[in-house]
Amino acid sequence: MTTGTIRLHRVFRTQPERIYKAFLDAEAIVKWLPPYGFTCKVEQMDAKVGGTFKMSFTNFSNGNSESFGGEYLELVPAQKIRYSDQFNDPNLPGEMMTTVVLTPVSCGTEITIVQEGVPDMIPLEMCYLGWQESLAQLANLVEPEVLG
Repeated sequence: MTTGTIRLHRVFRTQPERIYKAFLDAEAIVKWLPPYGFTCKVEQMDAKVGGTFKMSFTNFSNGNSESFGGEYLELVPAQKIRYSDQFNDPNLPGEMMTTVVLTPVSCGTEITIVQEGVPDMIPLEMCYLGWQESLAQLANLVEPEVLG
């Protein structure tokens, strides 16, 4: 059964377009999405409505890997991303739905993320912690304005 829901909120010092791009660019994803101690490999990414993605996270310490994939359901440039995904591991059943909403604010962009259907075998606090780590890495990618 998949009943867990994670809700996240954060403000970034950057434009919504940069965050939107970071969610849909394979080279960016591998830099910010895996939680601390993990690497990421994007096997396939077709960032359009109806397009699919496949990727995996690998634990750097022990080499264990978990693969997952899904479909882009809604893409509104610089405003909203909604996608489904599921793990390839039969011990982590069900389909998760993730909705990312980007709202311009006076100092940058407010991001709200809701991830529904987290498999029961994943403690919600671990999922929440992983997302917090990912968002910290996302800030390091999208907030600096590097010239040249």
